[in-house]
Amino acid sequence: MERINIILLQRVAGLGHIGDIVDVKLGFARNYLLPKKIALRATKENIKYFENKKSQIEATNAETRAEAQKIAEKMNGFSVSIVRQASDRGQLYGSVSCRDIAEAIKNEGIVVTSGQVNLHIPIKSLGVYDISVDLHPEVSVVVKLSVAKSEEEAKQQISEIAPENPQE
Repeated sequence: MERINIILLQRVAGLGHIGDIVDVKLGFARNYLLPKKIALRATKENIKYFENKKSQIEATNAETRAEAQKIAEKMNGFSVSIVRQASDRGQLYGSVSCRDIAEAIKNEGIVVTSGQVNLHIPIKSLGVYDISVDLHPEVSVVVKLSVAKSEEEAKQQISEIAPENPQE
């Protein structure tokens, strides 16, 4: 496997922090980190460029982190519901994806993208789920998601869970 050294322009979980020079697979850098402007190739010119812009990059990061923190405080104890058709045994006809969850959160007045929703596998049954939403590389919040056959059932599911976790 070919590898490449890059300079991180923002924190990447499991990889490093702003300014770290890390060794990654070429495909990961070329297909994800470089196009999304999360990193630069670690050439002499780019290292000089980063050193000159480091304070500006860190200030921008602090600003966006502060905005994300405000949204996270607003979302503390936040819950959303999605109504889907399901079988008698609770299996959904279809599934709930990141896009569906992001849309449900948007309907509550907070704008998030499907890329910010951490859902490793689609939800295929009724119930209440804890979903992690990354508002910033350094700020994430957990949202309660109720998947039910009706709005009334969703509200009931959330109200049954709420007394168990009063601190959330």
